[in-house]
Amino acid sequence: MFLTGAEMDAIGYIAGTLTTIAFVPQLLRIIRLRSAHEISVGMFLIFSAGTFSWLVYGFLMHSGPMILANSVSFVLAASILVLKLRFDHPVPDRSAPDRPAPGRPMVDRPEALAETAPAMKE
Repeated sequence: MFLTGAEMDAIGYIAGTLTTIAFVPQLLRIIRLRSAHEISVGMFLIFSAGTFSWLVYGFLMHSGPMILANSVSFVLAASILVLKLRFDHPVPDRSAPDRPAPGRPMVDRPEALAETAPAMKE
């Protein structure tokens, strides 16, 4: 099976588009949650360095698909890395009930009222 240069480039552009846009949902999630706690700094440092290396290789080979895909991938991966360093904190547990201010009983928990009753003398 022989492919023309244009056909091979088309395959390269499709592959590059698919692998590059795979980072978009992760980036949007980090922005939405303002948290990147689950992201590995090491993985994204290595990935960013690898993507940059592929970008340089693409320039050396004069490969449009490689240059385009790795340029966008590098920007997305570097953005995730920057946001990781900026928002590096755990995602708050939304399933846990809100806690009252210190010294104030939780009125929806009768046992909490019973625990604080001896301290409440008039």
